[in-house]
Parts: sequence; C-alpha cells; structure tokens
Amino acid sequence: MQTPFIHNHQLNVIHKQADFLLKTMRTAADRKVLETIKGTAVTHAIDSFDQLTEEQKGLLEQMSTYEAAYELQSYLDDLMPYVVPFPEVSLKQIQKLFPKSKKLKMPDLASIDYKRTTYLRWTDIATNRLYIVYPYEGRLLGIEGQITSTNKNGFCMFCNRHRELGFFNVKTRGGGSPDNFASAGQYVCMDDEACNHSITDTAPLERFLLAAGK
Repeated sequence: MQTPFIHNHQLNVIHKQADFLLKTMRTAADRKVLETIKGTAVTHAIDSFDQLTEEQKGLLEQMSTYEAAYELQSYLDDLMPYVVPFPEVSLKQIQKLFPKSKKLKMPDLASIDYKRTTYLRWTDIATNRLYIVYPYEGRLLGIEGQITSTNKNGFCMFCNRHRELGFFNVKTRGGGSPDNFASAGQYVCMDDEACNHSITDTAPLERFLLAAGK
C-alpha cells in the first residue's frame, strides 16, 4: 500500500468535487458536459496538492471513471487508508502548550477522529474559552481565546463555509513593553467537527494562528 499522502483538508476538496460530480450525474443529459465536469473535478482535486507521484495522481484521476453514486462513495471510502492523520497528542503536551491556563479544560482525546482533523479544537463551555492546537513545521502551535456566539450565520474565516459563527478573540503581544497586549479576532464556526470537515485550505488558519501567537 502507498504511504498516506492525503491530509484532511485535501480529502475535503476531494469530497467537495465528488459531491459536485454526483449532482452533475443526476442532472446532465449531455455526455460531453459530464466528461468536462469530470475532468474539472479531477483537476481541482490534483491542484490541492503541491506535488504528487504518478501513482498518487493516478489514484485521484480514478474519480472520473465512475458512473454511479455507490461507486463514488466506495471510492471515497477506499481513500481513507491514504489519509495522513493529525499527530496524536498527549494531555501532557497540551498542558505545555497552555502553561498560563491554571484550570485548563482538557479535550476528550479518545473521541477524536484524527484522520478527519486538520486542527484540534475544543471549548470550555464554563468559561467560553476556545483552545486550538495545530501542527506547523514540525511543532505544535497552541492558542486560546474567548469565543462569543453571534447567534447568526456567516462565512467562517477558517473553512469559508456558511455556518453559525462565534467571534474568537485572542490576546497577542503588542510592541514595546512586554506587558503591552493587543488582540486579534475572527469569526469562526461554532461547530468544531463541521469546520474540520469543511476546511479545504489551511492558509487562512495558519495566518491567524501565527499572528495570534506573537
């Protein structure tokens, strides 16, 4: 078997293209239109990777060969062994990422689907604090901040999907004195799992985490 090479956000791209392809199959009567859509779906899937071996590229191209919904679903299921899981973290590692949180609410690590996780997040409902852990360049980044529900739907800054939003506000180091703090805030999904199942590009998430971590 190949070495896993598909990260969760790339798998989300593939799922998105497969869904689009499935809708086209149900509505398009013109065979040429369908073949064009199939080619476009495969191109979008391939473009979500920086580099691929010929074998890996061939696996993605298989998506264009199916004619029925059950075939596409079977194909998506067969991709799971190729998914790179989120690195397993221990409670001790998490504690080290948040040394100033004296009463740190820990996530339920046993319930996490690591293959469907781009960034680990959990909320302490008692304090409305959101915690995020993300692997970046061989290390783990950890940030925390206050999240306040807006009771409205909008586009999440991390996954760019229209969902119920909260305003996530993080204290950051300001310039000059070490006691000088600023803040960074963004509107993000209230639903942890939905966000991880929708994110298709990690760049906005990384920009925010790096800026908030200063």
